[in-house]
Amino acid sequence: MARVLVLTGDAAEELDSMYPIFRLREGGHEAVVAAPTTRPVRLVVHDFEPGWDAYTEKPGHLLPVDLAFADVDPAEFDALVIPGGRAPEYLRADPEVARIVPPFFARELPVGTICHGAQVPAALGLLRGRTTAAFPPLKPDVEQAGATFADAPDVVDGAMVSCRGWPDLPEWSRAFLRVLEKASQGS
Repeated sequence: MARVLVLTGDAAEELDSMYPIFRLREGGHEAVVAAPTTRPVRLVVHDFEPGWDAYTEKPGHLLPVDLAFADVDPAEFDALVIPGGRAPEYLRADPEVARIVPPFFARELPVGTICHGAQVPAALGLLRGRTTAAFPPLKPDVEQAGATFADAPDVVDGAMVSCRGWPDLPEWSRAFLRVLEKASQGS
C-alpha cells in the first residue's frame, strides 16, 4: 500500500484534513501527517451561515502530527495531500514546504489538493499549464499561477486531483484513490 504525506498546519480545515486521512487509512494506506513542528495542529471548522457573505470559522479538533517538515524526505512517500483551510496561506511561504512539494510533481506522483490547498503549488509555480479546482474565490489566484480553473468536485490532471472544498470530498476521495491505485500499479 502507499505511503501518503499529508501536509498541514494550524487552521487547516477539519474535514479537509480528517476525511482524507481516514479514507486513506481505511483503504490500507499509510497517511503520515507533517506540519511545521510535531506538536498537534489546531484544526478549524469552516461553515456557511445564512446572512454571511463568507464562510465562518470555529475551533475544531487537534490533529496529531507524525513528522516536522524538517524531517520529511519526499523520496520516502508515494503521494501527497494538501488540505485546505487557512494553513496553506502561510505554509506556501515555508522554505521546508518549498523543498518538500516540488519532488512529488517532478516524479509525477499523486498529489491531492483540497479547497485552499491549491495555494501551495500555485505559489511554488507548479500549477502552470494545469487544470485545477480550488475554493471558487481562488479562481484569480489559480489563473494568475498559469492554471485553468475548473469549478468541479473531482478534477484530475495527470496525477493531480483537486476539488473545491469539503462538500466535494466523496467525489475527490474516489478520484484520488483511483489515481493512487493506478500509480501503485505503475500504469
